[in-house]
Amino acid sequence: MSLRPPSHLAGSSAAEAAFGALGHEILAEKAAALGRAGQKVEETLARLRDNADEELRPRLLKEAAEAVHGYFIQRELCGLRKHDGVIREYDIPRAVLVRLGAR
Repeated sequence: MSLRPPSHLAGSSAAEAAFGALGHEILAEKAAALGRAGQKVEETLARLRDNADEELRPRLLKEAAEAVHGYFIQRELCGLRKHDGVIREYDIPRAVLVRLGAR
């Protein structure tokens, strides 16, 4: 007894098309997740910059560090390993980077 793939996947081009569509969907979701993570970084950094209350600063630093950490992870999942450009672009404060272990 032999096994055959389903008839709609019998041709290699149909199987490739199905996997190509899945790959496209995965890439689109990675890009969308990266955009959401970047938006969160912008929001948390804006709150940190706009707040003058010293009692809230530690909590805002923590939120910003968590958002930046998540953004860096998402970038790496997309194959983007260097973060120097985004650090400059978002103007991420040294106090936030130190919480991530940067020196």
